[in-house]
Amino acid sequence: MAHQRNLSLGEGLKSPHTVSLKVLRLSRPSLAHQYPLSNSQTLGISPTASLAYPSDTTNDKFIISSVLNLPEAFGSAFVGETFSCTLCANNELEPSDTTCTISGVRIQGDMQTPSTPNGFPLELAGPEGEDETQASPSPGQSLQKILTFELKEEGNHVLAVTVTYTETTLAGEGKAASGRVRTFRKLYQFVAQQLLSVRTKAGELSEKAGLSRFVLEAQLENMGEAAVSFETVNVNAKPPFKSTSLNWDMHTPGTGPINAPILNPRDVIQVAFLLEQQPGVKESNDTLGQESLDTRKVLGQLAIQWRSALGDRGSLSTGWLTSRPK
Repeated sequence: MAHQRNLSLGEGLKSPHTVSLKVLRLSRPSLAHQYPLSNSQTLGISPTASLAYPSDTTNDKFIISSVLNLPEAFGSAFVGETFSCTLCANNELEPSDTTCTISGVRIQGDMQTPSTPNGFPLELAGPEGEDETQASPSPGQSLQKILTFELKEEGNHVLAVTVTYTETTLAGEGKAASGRVRTFRKLYQFVAQQLLSVRTKAGELSEKAGLSRFVLEAQLENMGEAAVSFETVNVNAKPPFKSTSLNWDMHTPGTGPINAPILNPRDVIQVAFLLEQQPGVKESNDTLGQESLDTRKVLGQLAIQWRSALGDRGSLSTGWLTSRPK
């Protein structure tokens, strides 16, 4: 997981906890790279010695192998993507221990974001048929929950996990002698970074039949560490405007299938949209709360959807975009 910021609140107890917590981020694996040796025959080295997965059907000259690598570290978290992790409460008792049992294990998660520093509860998912509030894992077993959270803000995030359970001391013949409810809480901190940098500019065109027209331009830069493939880039126009894309998805009769662009790290792509005022459509003035003397026009919101190299989906929506004041 990320950097653990503090120890549990129950560390002041004299006896150690019989339940431990592991938090692991869930992410897709990546294809392993291999670096074939050149002139290996003259050195007396087998050409498969440097391959990640030696096989008779392997292309010795191709750098990407068929082996999948699991992430070695927490990695980067980006705005617009879904953050997923598994929370594991492990019963640390030995199977041979007949003096103590645990029951009623419960895991709760809260997320603190830049706009909600006090945090808010998260919904946790578990295996089907399992009681969502409590369980009693046997010694050596664990209770697992999975959380998913859409990252919408740039900046510091803190995942707070609280584990509560009942620890029962046994007397002879498995009878309960005493019991107590124990709890501890751990905080995990990570930073959400901006994956796509968006810069916009709106220019006014000459009116057509007395109706306003604008061109909205946007520059999209990939600030991440891997390529992204765009699914859709469009403008959700605000009435009375209608948006028309001037990009790769323009409808042209007789053309082949639409191929969305792929943006490599630090690459920049420019998109443009035509926004035209529609006749007979009234303008709503409840979006920005602007003064009546403000001559800016609210055009709409830029909405972007993409996928990573291994299919993870991401989305981003800007605030309301306006024209320049006259």
